[in-house]
Amino acid sequence: MCCGVGIDAGGPQGGRKGQIESAITGAMIHYQAGLTGHGPTEARTYILEDMVIVRFKGSLSKVEQHLAQQPEGRKLIKEMRVVLREGSSADLQDIVAQETGCQVVSSHSDISTRTGERIEIYVLDRNLERDLRRRSD
Repeated sequence: MCCGVGIDAGGPQGGRKGQIESAITGAMIHYQAGLTGHGPTEARTYILEDMVIVRFKGSLSKVEQHLAQQPEGRKLIKEMRVVLREGSSADLQDIVAQETGCQVVSSHSDISTRTGERIEIYVLDRNLERDLRRRSD
């Protein structure tokens, strides 16, 4: 548990892959909390082939939860989050690059105003999952 948030280091493979997943999760939570003043209630990172997928639960602030009750509020949340993500995209990609040792080719993000869940996907320049598996063999 970091910063009062549940962090899951990843699947049963654990090892180096789990360490990288956990490091990304912790760094993302720390970054988000510093940027918005609050972090998610849960977070988990997955390395899947040439992608890093970060899943955050409980990402909406109290104000956003209130706004999400109305269609116009949901639209406002989405617009604000797009602007916020665009401004922080380079920093988030740097976190992933630093922890994985890979270059980030592209990144994608979305948030559900219904569930408060946010997904971040980072496409890497190589199949990191395969590389990590080969190193552990």
